[in-house]
Amino acid sequence: MGDPDKSVYAQIGGEPAMDAAVKLFYEKVLADAHIARFFDQIDMDRQLKKQKRFLTMVTGGPNRYTGRSMRAAHRKLVEKQGLDDSHFDHVAMHLEATLTELGVPAELVSAVMEKAGGLRDDVLNR
Repeated sequence: MGDPDKSVYAQIGGEPAMDAAVKLFYEKVLADAHIARFFDQIDMDRQLKKQKRFLTMVTGGPNRYTGRSMRAAHRKLVEKQGLDDSHFDHVAMHLEATLTELGVPAELVSAVMEKAGGLRDDVLNR
C-alpha cells in the first residue's frame, strides 16, 4: 500500500486533500434524502471543521480531534432519530465515493474504509 513509512494522510495529499474530501463528502451526504435529515439542525461550518479533524486523525495525520467520542456524539441520533446500519452504510458509501472521485488509490481507500467501518458499533451505540 503506497509508502509504508508514510501515513495514509500523507499519501493522499495531507491537508489540501482533506479540505477537498470533506467538502465533496458533505455535498454527497446532504444530497442523500436517506441521511440528510440528520444534518437539518447542524451548523455545517462547524461540522466540516470537526469532520476534517476527525478524518485527519483516522488517516494518521496530526491529531487535532477534540470532539466527543463517536458514541457520545451520535447517541441522540440513535435514540431520538433512529440512526441505524442503513444510515451508517450510506455515509460510508459517500466517503468511499468521495475518496475514489478525488483519485485516492484503491488500497488507500480500503485502508480508510476499514478504519471507518471499525467505528460502526460506537456510532450506533452498540
